[in-house]
Amino acid sequence: MKKVEAIIKPFRLEEVKDALGEVGIEGMTVTEVKGFGRQKGHTEIYRGSEYTVDFLPKIKIEMVLADNLVDAAVAAIIKSAKSGKIGDGKVFVSPIEQAIRIRTDERGDQAL
Repeated sequence: MKKVEAIIKPFRLEEVKDALGEVGIEGMTVTEVKGFGRQKGHTEIYRGSEYTVDFLPKIKIEMVLADNLVDAAVAAIIKSAKSGKIGDGKVFVSPIEQAIRIRTDERGDQAL
């Protein structure tokens, strides 16, 4: 099992969700987060005053998947979230030792 985390632009969420659904991904956790990388925020003018927005709004998608679904999920995320511009996001893949479904006490891939 692997945990796939993707940080994407907020307006790409529906496209990513649809692309993941097409490759058979049924569940995910979505969180609104803020951050920056090379983009380093931007400057805005509000009521005549200039200020810097350091942390940009992003969406974090988290999924724990069976090993055989990971490559398809990563490819779907990249294809649907990519604009070719700075700030498109990142995808992280980490190993998961154990998963347990609380309701039934199923473990491993059966818990997913």
